[in-house]
Amino acid sequence: MSTHTNANSRRAAREHQGSPANKPSLGRRFARGGWRHPVAIAAVIFAIFPLAYTLSAALATTGTLVGSNELFASVTTANFEALLTNEQSPFLKWFANSIFISTVTAIGTVLMGAAAAYAFSRFRFRGRKFSLTALLIIQMFPQLLAFVAIFLLLFALQDIYPALGLNSQLGLVAVYLGGALGANTFLMFGFFNTVPRELDEAAMIDGATHTQVFWTIILRLVTPILVVVGMLAFVGTFSDFLLAQIVLQDPNRWTLAVGLYQMVAVEYSENWGVFAAGATLAAIPVVLLFLFLQRYIVSGLTAGAVKG
Repeated sequence: MSTHTNANSRRAAREHQGSPANKPSLGRRFARGGWRHPVAIAAVIFAIFPLAYTLSAALATTGTLVGSNELFASVTTANFEALLTNEQSPFLKWFANSIFISTVTAIGTVLMGAAAAYAFSRFRFRGRKFSLTALLIIQMFPQLLAFVAIFLLLFALQDIYPALGLNSQLGLVAVYLGGALGANTFLMFGFFNTVPRELDEAAMIDGATHTQVFWTIILRLVTPILVVVGMLAFVGTFSDFLLAQIVLQDPNRWTLAVGLYQMVAVEYSENWGVFAAGATLAAIPVVLLFLFLQRYIVSGLTAGAVKG
């Protein structure tokens, strides 16, 4: 009897709370969390507006960004046709160069960073703490300080081994790999430490070597952090301008960022419509990469936040 009475009391309480007279006011709902919706809408508008403005400039007929007060006032594909058909500015060649350099850099960054992080995480050797501290200290210095040294190093190296000197895409990849090794090693080192050592010991008891443990067990368990590091390396390399401008001198070896800059600065006399068309096409690989790797990124964040 008492159980039935308690159930009726709880039901009556819920109905009382759900009645219109007892609903919280609009101001109270806004204070509790309703403010998040207008903030999110404002953030989305703030992020989308530059993209819409660039696409509008790419489809416009004026070829300038000044005075474009109305988005999509005129729509034409002339800028894209001029971009893709001009033989003196091989956009597709620059696009392929950027994809090649970014892909090789991303793969090399993941492999080198994972190997270094595995060594620091699983082995105990003399100079281990000093090496970790040295990597951390080196990352504190801005990369701008190294540009002159990189240019002089590649200039001297081209007489000995031209494939890694100035005007070499492999030389540019080597520079990217060296610059990203320290930060990525620290990033992976913390993630590798979350993998239980008992897995390594159990595999070694069954006869596995360190190489087999690294390739068949560890890398599969840390896939999310590998994807994040590779994606960051790809995006950072794909959009880099300064290092590519310093190292690459042949127009046929330019990356997309360098080529688009030269098109605006020299050939098209500040025809920003063509530049906007190139920037729009350049954003497609990055957007597709984010969409394809989104589930790995989310799983990496959640797996790294919980230690188990």
